[in-house]
Amino acid sequence: MTETPTSSRKFAVVGSGYMGGGIAQVLALGGARVALADVSAEVAQKNYERLLIESDQFVADGLFPEGSTEILKQNLWAAKDIEEAVADADFIEEAVPEVIAIKHETLARISAAARPDAIIGSNTSTISIAELSQPVANPERFLGVHFSNPSPFIPGVEIIPHEGTSTETVAAVRDLVHSANKQTAVVKDVTGFVLNRLQYALFHEAAQLVEQGIATAEDVDTLVRTTFGFRLPFFGPFAIADMAGLDVYNFCYKSLQTDFPERFATPKILTDLVEAGKLGTKTGAGFLNVPAERTPELIAYRNKAYVAMQKLIEELGPAPIN
Repeated sequence: MTETPTSSRKFAVVGSGYMGGGIAQVLALGGARVALADVSAEVAQKNYERLLIESDQFVADGLFPEGSTEILKQNLWAAKDIEEAVADADFIEEAVPEVIAIKHETLARISAAARPDAIIGSNTSTISIAELSQPVANPERFLGVHFSNPSPFIPGVEIIPHEGTSTETVAAVRDLVHSANKQTAVVKDVTGFVLNRLQYALFHEAAQLVEQGIATAEDVDTLVRTTFGFRLPFFGPFAIADMAGLDVYNFCYKSLQTDFPERFATPKILTDLVEAGKLGTKTGAGFLNVPAERTPELIAYRNKAYVAMQKLIEELGPAPIN
């Protein structure tokens, strides 16, 4: 998670609360010199001190490597205001509340005080990146850089360029996020992006099942955790579909359509693959085109992964929910 501290890269995080503070920890532990800014110098300093205390606890709990707090002390600092934080930054992450007026005001201040070539990212999870870009001078250097909560421990980051974002900006941001040991996915600037469209689609269906008395919230959670959700740390939905067989998925959609014809209309992309004889790993072609000869290796990995996951769950014990 950590590397030798260096001041060659200068970043700033504007908004030092729970989300912004976590992002600052990630970037600072990745080796950058990171300024924290907030509504006042006092708030930024208070959150700086909180992040150090958190880091000590994370080290004690075995969540951060030994020496992490010392790296944060070297690489993280609290600025007196936004202008001081961003003045010499190469990359600036805006992480203020999800209120467009607050974000526009903040981004206008960042844009006015930052270098004209500094890259500016927003951690928004819901607001159009194109709309957020309006107060930013040189908007080709602006994009969404969406970390997930808790950012020190969730490895994926959504990268969301708007139509005017330069390819150089996207490449630079992917590099700096990778340098902090995170993984990136580049998605288009549409409502909900990708992460939340998937997350809320699942929640919407789950809520309907509970509302209709088909299952309790506890039982829905149990099924998600112990069946398809159990696979998701290792395989995304397309890999899972390829392994199951796209013809099987096609049939299941037809079954679901007996009661839910519109909600579970068969995706055209699935129909097209099935009609072309591309049925997933068993034919060597599907969504991901895994060669058929690699299927035994893939199955062996899958089985090993699932057994390891179950052992981890047993080691951790049940979540303290009930």
